[in-house]
Amino acid sequence: MTREHRPRLKRRGFCLCCIGSSAFAATGGWLSPGEAFAQARNVVDGMRASAAEAPIKVQKLRGGVSMLEGSGGNIGVLTGPDGKVLVDAGITASRPRIKEALASLSGDPVRLVINTHWHFDHADGNEWLHQEGAAILAHENTRKHLAEATRVEDWDYTFPPSPAGAVPAEVFSTEKTVKVNGATLALKHYGASHTDGDISVAFSEADVLHTGDTYWNGFYPFIDYSTGGSLDGTIRATEANLAAATDRTIVIPGHGPASSRSELKDYRDMLVATREKVAALKKQGRSPDETVAARPTAAYDAKWGRFAVSPAGFTKLVYAGV
Repeated sequence: MTREHRPRLKRRGFCLCCIGSSAFAATGGWLSPGEAFAQARNVVDGMRASAAEAPIKVQKLRGGVSMLEGSGGNIGVLTGPDGKVLVDAGITASRPRIKEALASLSGDPVRLVINTHWHFDHADGNEWLHQEGAAILAHENTRKHLAEATRVEDWDYTFPPSPAGAVPAEVFSTEKTVKVNGATLALKHYGASHTDGDISVAFSEADVLHTGDTYWNGFYPFIDYSTGGSLDGTIRATEANLAAATDRTIVIPGHGPASSRSELKDYRDMLVATREKVAALKKQGRSPDETVAARPTAAYDAKWGRFAVSPAGFTKLVYAGV
């Protein structure tokens, strides 16, 4: 994908969405290199600053599984006598409130952290959780990105290598089963989707599915092409999530409130319809700006386009991927 096709996310829109605060729409416009650097750099700094103040909402689901919302991506928590298991680690700036939220669920220590992918709003807390005794588990591509300097082009930001303790010590390539606290956790790699290392975590007995950032409930999603993300792969991941869920399944999205298979289907339908419309416009020879002007997302903007990724920004993401 050429650089000029990349949409830009404004700091306030992205960071406030990801911590669950009041959301602001991004412009989706193309910026000069200087503007892009200044604003995209603040995506990371702004999210960290906001996470330092954001409250953590605790929602008990079932079967000993809960969801913490408010520090970057949603954190799944399984409690039990073997110690807590976390799916994603949030942003380090939220550490005091995450610890309070975890203590409200049980006094057991955190023994295992599973990263759904490498992005810092899901893995930034790895280091402090490892320092407190947790092992870190993830897909092999997640470890690769955390272990080396990794650039997100759409943020114009290069993340340095993570500290050794934050890098997953255990990895897998396709599937893995974890038995803990009397529960079965089924981990599956999606292939290229939001990034190249995204996984799902199914709490089998509780019938709870954590999708990571392959599903944004109520928001147009971000696709990180610079680290192997794929629009078609995101749609395939959503199809995999639908296949794994029943009408009873509780779905933990990467961002947004806990969800259901019905809402997940609406998300899939939105992705497919938008892809078809944008692909048709691109085939006609429309430029990215002309495609945005045609408003291919108009039918969905009221529901999905009020937050981090604006309708224009999402249209440009889709345009770059078709």
